[in-house]
Amino acid sequence: MKICVHGAGAWGTAVAVNAALNTAVGHEVTLWARDAAQANAISKARENTRYLPGLALPASLAVRAGDIGQAHAGADLVIVATPMAALREQLIALRGCTVPVAWLCKGVEPALDASSPASFGLLAHEIWAQVAPDLIAGVLSGPSFAQEVAEGRPTALVAASPHATVRDALVEAFHGPALRVYANDDIVGVEVGGAVKNVLAIATGLCDGLALGLNARAALITRGLAEMTRFGLALGARAETFMGLSGLGDLVLTSTGDLSRNRKVGLLLAQGQTLAQAVASLGHVAEGVYCARTVVQRARGLGVEMPIAESVVALLDGRVSPREAVASLTGRDPVPETVHAQGPGGPPQQD
Repeated sequence: MKICVHGAGAWGTAVAVNAALNTAVGHEVTLWARDAAQANAISKARENTRYLPGLALPASLAVRAGDIGQAHAGADLVIVATPMAALREQLIALRGCTVPVAWLCKGVEPALDASSPASFGLLAHEIWAQVAPDLIAGVLSGPSFAQEVAEGRPTALVAASPHATVRDALVEAFHGPALRVYANDDIVGVEVGGAVKNVLAIATGLCDGLALGLNARAALITRGLAEMTRFGLALGARAETFMGLSGLGDLVLTSTGDLSRNRKVGLLLAQGQTLAQAVASLGHVAEGVYCARTVVQRARGLGVEMPIAESVVALLDGRVSPREAVASLTGRDPVPETVHAQGPGGPPQQD
């Protein structure tokens, strides 16, 4: 299989390395960078020194430069490994592509008209439906840090698409001794999990940064899962998806793992840093910072209550301090525990 990975950041490099190392299958893998200088530097050093320093690239992995229109020529599978903000542009450039396409980004697109209160960003599958519906496409998601995937540590991911062709291609490309890939046709649920867990991880990082204890962390993760599920069901996802890898699995990893950028934002805010300082210190994109407001805005429009996400937005906007954000959650009135909501057509249960 000829695999094109477009986007030479940490995650794009990691999946390209993983596929290239799966020598038993005999994939031909090319990592494409938009910037020629970056591609030349990676190819010469046989290392992505900016995003995955210290990791030697396999000799079989080719590194090229060019736009995605050039990159997908002759490929059997195209992987879009850019941040969410660039996905629309990438899918437009892929119009007419006849082979399976999958994106790796998790989050929500920034609103196209930030000045309009009625404007909100879209999940990746919604962008796909809007700009390139003829593509045979899907997403590769799940609990995974790029560093560990690149190092060949055991990982399990989800290939989600309404098209069996895409799910099968992703399994063939990446399933191997260290990486298991499970197929799922609930792309809505998988993408909601991948987006909302980033927001919830900021809250958990805040909790840990304030030294509130393991009990508080467990409560936040559990109630965060309930928020995620209600939101997803209101958008048409299936409840069981949120108990799987892209829901609970990714939420636990991002909320507790030391490699989590979103968790680190919460930790740094708890230490007194400003949002600008926290984001600048990362060196990578923390999608939760950029999609939190959109998630809350869409939830309000759907009549879904998400108190943890609401508190994160208030914190990011500077309307409350870290301790005030926590107090807004612990001071809520007692209600019966609820986890699931009804799907479209029924009212979501409230917290």
